[in-house]
Amino acid sequence: MLLWINGPFGGGKTQTAHEIRRRLPGSVICDPEHAGFGLNRMLPPGLRGDFQDLVAWRQGVVEVLDLVLSKHDGVVIAPMTVTDPGHFAETVGRLGELGHDVRHFTLLAQHETVLRRLRERAPGRLLQRIAGRKAPLREESWAIRQLDHCLERLREPEFAEHLWTDQSTVPKTADRIAVLAGLTLKPNREGALRTRLRQAAVGVRHIRPD
Repeated sequence: MLLWINGPFGGGKTQTAHEIRRRLPGSVICDPEHAGFGLNRMLPPGLRGDFQDLVAWRQGVVEVLDLVLSKHDGVVIAPMTVTDPGHFAETVGRLGELGHDVRHFTLLAQHETVLRRLRERAPGRLLQRIAGRKAPLREESWAIRQLDHCLERLREPEFAEHLWTDQSTVPKTADRIAVLAGLTLKPNREGALRTRLRQAAVGVRHIRPD
């Protein structure tokens, strides 16, 4: 089974993916973003853009996930924002056409909620203290500029199943996805402090280096 977790940048995709992996034995995370970063780094800076526009990314993601889903016994989790219907059809849709059990979920929240989460991300706060409180973070600024577009597009029926997360924690969102997918997660016995520390560590590991 493939769990594709969609949503705006800062919407909780990566944290939710890691929460599911932590509590679902045998599951693995295969992040399509890594392939996109690699392709962009092969290009001169002036030619870099949205890597999802590259046919190589869309085909590569399908090829890699098809291989993992065919050879790995456990659940595969792919946290990735996809808002273009054509790109969605060529990745998520294509994997379903290949016969895989694909469960797609879009994490949504109100604009103000996502904006607050972006600005409260632990790595972002640390970098802002170093650079100066008013210094914008490039990744955060890009995400904010894209936010309204992402939320508008992802509300469309083709991007269901929609999960609204304004009043939900990451563990609770993971529980909801598991129920909808027919999966059983290990009980969440982690305390609040340990959860915050672990989620901060996940955030640090996923800071874009360029």
